[in-house]
Amino acid sequence: MSGIYLHIPFCKQACYYCDFHFSTSLKRKEEMMASLIKELILRKNELENDEIETIYFGGGTPSLLTIKEIEALISAIYKNYKVINNPEITLEANPDDLTSKKIKELANSPINRLSIGIQSFFEDDLKFMNRAHTAEESKKCLKEVTQYFDNLTIDLIYGVPNMSIEKWKQNLNIAFKYNVPHISSYALTVEEKTALHTFIKKGKISPINENLALEHFNLLVEETKKQGLIQYEISNFGKKNYFSKHNTSYWLGKKYIGIGPSAHSFNKLERAWNISNNAKYIKSLSENILPLEKETLTIENRFNEYIMTGLRTIWGISFELIEKEFGNFYLAFITKKSVPFIKKGLLEIQQNKQHTTILTTTAKGKFLADGIASDLFIV
Repeated sequence: MSGIYLHIPFCKQACYYCDFHFSTSLKRKEEMMASLIKELILRKNELENDEIETIYFGGGTPSLLTIKEIEALISAIYKNYKVINNPEITLEANPDDLTSKKIKELANSPINRLSIGIQSFFEDDLKFMNRAHTAEESKKCLKEVTQYFDNLTIDLIYGVPNMSIEKWKQNLNIAFKYNVPHISSYALTVEEKTALHTFIKKGKISPINENLALEHFNLLVEETKKQGLIQYEISNFGKKNYFSKHNTSYWLGKKYIGIGPSAHSFNKLERAWNISNNAKYIKSLSENILPLEKETLTIENRFNEYIMTGLRTIWGISFELIEKEFGNFYLAFITKKSVPFIKKGLLEIQQNKQHTTILTTTAKGKFLADGIASDLFIV
């Protein structure tokens, strides 16, 4: 089983923290749609022996597309790829785009899952992030969306400077009120070349407080658990049968292709990435040339990636898989390197339901998972 990711590189305005590839000009949207379809056609042989189980519209802001544009892209996938019955088809959407009319149109389209970028239910936070929507639009769209979509997720950001624990708890309680079956929640991070990075560098905004972010994270874990949400990945919490199939396939190392400027692809042996420039992407495809670069992954690359993704999930790192896929040297390496973290109570060894030995992060180690993983890499 494989997945297809479609990067829609357009936004109404730039969020101060975002370093994803996008343009705030929609002038070439029509050409971009044609180019996305062209890339889908040119790359169909890459997954000719695989069935597509997930389709994901990311960005950017995919909800800026019209229903006809969304359906045209989905139609191109069905014409050129083998798609399973009832695949998970997710659309990332912003609250300001989810008008009553748009929600009804989406409900009648092949889209069967929405990922809504709420980020915060408080106006001052949204202005701080330079989000295009208002707090009222967030609440209004959730009230309507939940009448039409059973499968949806919302994004929330924690670790925002000056956000009190009480305010973060209110954010969570408002989300719980709508009974959403899935929440993705991330710490605010400062990426270079973003407005947020510049503001902090110039002293206009306070630096990120990691201790505050940790307090927010711990509260997030505690409160979502009370609601019956399972933390199946460090930043993702879902009710049973509502885990994101698309993102889970990334963490479990399944193949996928990324369509659109800046999109990445993975086929277990190679990683590829498209050019992060709309004009060059469109020009290249008009000449029937794929605008991508490839990298053949070494065994060390693949091992390190498995460690990174595995420690972020409830499925952990399988010792049996490491022995089978990488060999005894790698099994001995991870066994020895994990000992200090086990002694500190950050990692633990357990048996899963399949009686496989797995290495996972403890509750104490979850927030530090990426740092722990990097210490377990082979360099």
